[in-house]
Amino acid sequence: MDLANAKAVVTGGASGLGFATAERVIAAGGQVVLFDVNEELGAASVAKLGDRAIFVSTDVSNEDAVKASVQAAKEFMGGITLAVNCAGIATAGRTLGREGTWPAETFNRVIQINLVGSYNVTKEAAAVMQLNEPNAEGERGVVISTASVAAFEGQIGQAAYSASKGGVVGMMLPLAREFAQFGIRVNTIAPGIFMTPMMAGMPEDVQDSLGKQIPFPPRLGRPEEYADTAAFIYGNPVVNGETIRIDGAIRMQPK
Repeated sequence: MDLANAKAVVTGGASGLGFATAERVIAAGGQVVLFDVNEELGAASVAKLGDRAIFVSTDVSNEDAVKASVQAAKEFMGGITLAVNCAGIATAGRTLGREGTWPAETFNRVIQINLVGSYNVTKEAAAVMQLNEPNAEGERGVVISTASVAAFEGQIGQAAYSASKGGVVGMMLPLAREFAQFGIRVNTIAPGIFMTPMMAGMPEDVQDSLGKQIPFPPRLGRPEEYADTAAFIYGNPVVNGETIRIDGAIRMQPK
């Protein structure tokens, strides 16, 4: 698949990993539709990307909203060939906290946004992709979801987050196998500690401390490095049903 001809939907696209991915697609010559709940930031991000991009306010945990947003993306771009799931929250808390047990409602919200949200966008985007004309390799589209190293080494307080990201990894292979008949590949990227808007709000000494925990390079990952990985996956037809860790060889400790 050629990124220059990509028709991409990027969730969480108004900032961070999602926006870096959108920038990469636009720079290559493709089109992008950003899905995000932050309308102000979404409008500002689209202004930076130019007239080959639009923003659609979307709560990925709402199935009907996703269906409508995917149809809007299809109409704007004349189809969809790439869907990148970057929308997510990292709400954390000890299951047995000082003020009692962690509410199941909060746990469920993390699951709904991170896992069910990724599923909602994946299935609706794939329903559009299956109608594409296949390329010479028989490909019609690519789906990339975002997990985390927490899917494998969740820390204390990350039960909900780790469960959601583990679910993203777990659903990938069955979807890749099911979508193979349509020429749609499904992959997952599992970032380590990256410079996201949430991380940027932390004190510089905290950022430096976290970066030094990474074997090499001893720094936080950069959003453009996530975008590089997404571009590699999109362009390589044999990368399918795979989770790619981009973490500088870090293995997270219990806390």
